[in-house]
Amino acid sequence: MQVNIDKNSGYCFGVEFAIKMAEDEMENMEPLYCLGDIVHNDMEVKRLSAKGLVVIDREQLQELSNCKVLIRAHGEPPETYKLAIENNIELIDASCPVVLKLQHRVKNAFDKMERENGQIVIYGKKGHAEVIGLTGQTLEKAIVVTDDSDLDHLDYNRPITLFSQTTKSTKGFYALSEKIEGRIKESKGELTEIDFNSNDSICRQVSNREPQLQRFAQENDVILFVSGKKSSNGKALYQVCLSENPRSYFIENEEEIDSAWFHQADRVGICGATSTPMWLMEQVKEYVGGISERILQA
Repeated sequence: MQVNIDKNSGYCFGVEFAIKMAEDEMENMEPLYCLGDIVHNDMEVKRLSAKGLVVIDREQLQELSNCKVLIRAHGEPPETYKLAIENNIELIDASCPVVLKLQHRVKNAFDKMERENGQIVIYGKKGHAEVIGLTGQTLEKAIVVTDDSDLDHLDYNRPITLFSQTTKSTKGFYALSEKIEGRIKESKGELTEIDFNSNDSICRQVSNREPQLQRFAQENDVILFVSGKKSSNGKALYQVCLSENPRSYFIENEEEIDSAWFHQADRVGICGATSTPMWLMEQVKEYVGGISERILQA
């Protein structure tokens, strides 16, 4: 059995940067709080918790003062920064540069839409940390669209500016954009530049993984996709693998592997989401190697 790890899988720049900042801060032996899970992977969260990183929610943040709080790669709304000043909280800002740039674009577009009686629409997952940061740039007036049913909340007689959460599917974004265009034409009979402005704001570190994973899934007999179950990016990328290879399995760690999935002659490919640590994929590879040895001895 041949077992290999996809060289393109693992942390994106933003997640890697946030974790490095957390580890550097914890070397000072001072308490470090993190607003939400630093990454959507329970195994990595547990590893960092053992080092002293304390995960808190927004309600707990309200009660803190005179301490350090890490802002993860997803970014935060303006209210978080305001609260930090009021409560003398030092923010260790690990917001991804791609997300920060998008927040700035959304804020500028919102100011323009306010003048033109328009709407900001964000293609993303409701309640996702990044989406919370983006809607915060619009005084919570942005309309978050997750599926087709949410399109009913838009007013197609008013201008619309569309953005996307950085980790959403490119295919899904352009399909949504076409549907909005179609509804504007139905409502107004025509479509002009004033009516609709579509902005593909998906991170290319994320979107480029789709064609890479398609090839990887085709090249291997069995795919083990390693990801936290809370990762929306992981769910999307797993579907890319499954569409190319029906012997694709979504696992959180090696304990979920079933030896019945494999034959001795299989090529086994291990890959993961932008929130999957390389050490975890290496751990999975080692476990599968043990299964291979047992099959040989049987």
